[in-house]
Amino acid sequence: MKLLCLDIPQPGASLQKYHPHMLDEVRHTWGLYKSGIVREIYFRQDRPGVAIIAECDSVEAARKVLREFPLAEAGLIDWDVIPLGPFANWETLFSSGNA
Repeated sequence: MKLLCLDIPQPGASLQKYHPHMLDEVRHTWGLYKSGIVREIYFRQDRPGVAIIAECDSVEAARKVLREFPLAEAGLIDWDVIPLGPFANWETLFSSGNA
């Protein structure tokens, strides 16, 4: 299952509080990337944070993995996990009257 995972800064979180955890955060992310769980990762452009495209068996499996990030373990972030599926409406573009 493909999932969009958006970090949610927790009350009181700041870049200063993130700093002591960042090296471990990057190492942890690299391990998940090598294992095929993290497929893509981007810096958000609307605020500090990341958007991850992940592959897991379920939303709950993804949540379990995301809770193991050092910033999450420190109580500084949580995650919004959005399951994604294939866009299945291509046929409507080619149905009679739309071509």
